[in-house]
Amino acid sequence: MRDEAPRFSYDEIVGLIEPRSTVLDLGCGGGELLHRLILTRGVRGRGVEIQEAKIRECLAKGISVFQGDLDEGLKEYATGSYDYVILNETLQALHEPVMLLREMLRVGRRAIVNFPNFGYLVNRAQLLLSGRMPVNRDLPYQWYDTPNIHFCTRRDFLDLCRRLEVPILRTIDLRHERHVPPWSANLFATECCFLLQGSL
Repeated sequence: MRDEAPRFSYDEIVGLIEPRSTVLDLGCGGGELLHRLILTRGVRGRGVEIQEAKIRECLAKGISVFQGDLDEGLKEYATGSYDYVILNETLQALHEPVMLLREMLRVGRRAIVNFPNFGYLVNRAQLLLSGRMPVNRDLPYQWYDTPNIHFCTRRDFLDLCRRLEVPILRTIDLRHERHVPPWSANLFATECCFLLQGSL
């Protein structure tokens, strides 16, 4: 999923990870983020990916990877078995995003979730003025070939965290890799990232 869509800044995610942590990267693609975390943070990481071609890319980088369908959950992983569980640009492509979020918070002491903000001003304007689903730099797909199943806004995700009683430790909001203040992020951020408190 990640390699087919605009990527959240790896610099921002790397900055959230403590050195020498254990990391589980869900929907890890070809392993670029994990590889970077291993090199720059000395993490012990593992990826989960469904596409065989991407798994081969991970293996070529020396990354431990498990083939799995995220919509089936993380039943193979014990509670609190990782310091961080990452879901990078994949939440919107899941059939069961709430189930997986709960599983991430069970398996990881911290969870990092980021996604494109469908509430971004340009998306709203395109939908309002054209009466069609937005297609732009940040959402480059037509409605019939998009990998995105569940569009959500920053505010939607905040509401979900409140409903699930999930503590939010930090938020990062970007528009084309520039930081956006939280008070205006639902309207002006193209991408949103949340660091969440998981199992203790």
